[in-house]
Amino acid sequence: MRLHPSVILVRAGFAAALLVAAGAPGVSARDGMNAAILGGVAGGVLGGVAANALMNGAQPAPPPPPAYRARPAYVEEETIVVRPRRAPVCHYERRKAWLDEDNFVYKRVEVCE
Repeated sequence: MRLHPSVILVRAGFAAALLVAAGAPGVSARDGMNAAILGGVAGGVLGGVAANALMNGAQPAPPPPPAYRARPAYVEEETIVVRPRRAPVCHYERRKAWLDEDNFVYKRVEVCE
């Protein structure tokens, strides 16, 4: 008989919790360590893993995604109107103006197209 993976995880978690609980020696708080807290934390973590395996392991796999189909594209023809420019388009540019062989300054120049 083959066991479900969630049952195997529950058994492994239970066995690990027993090993942690049995392996921890009796320690009091005056020794600087409190094994009861560590054992409780380990048991809670393993119990949470086991409970998660029980809750999520029994769900069936999700269905595969539907096959990809390209949607049809409808294109309507439009008339394109190109209007002539009313005035020239102008903008400013920075140009170098040489003072002598080594020195220059930048000047703003209006350029119209």
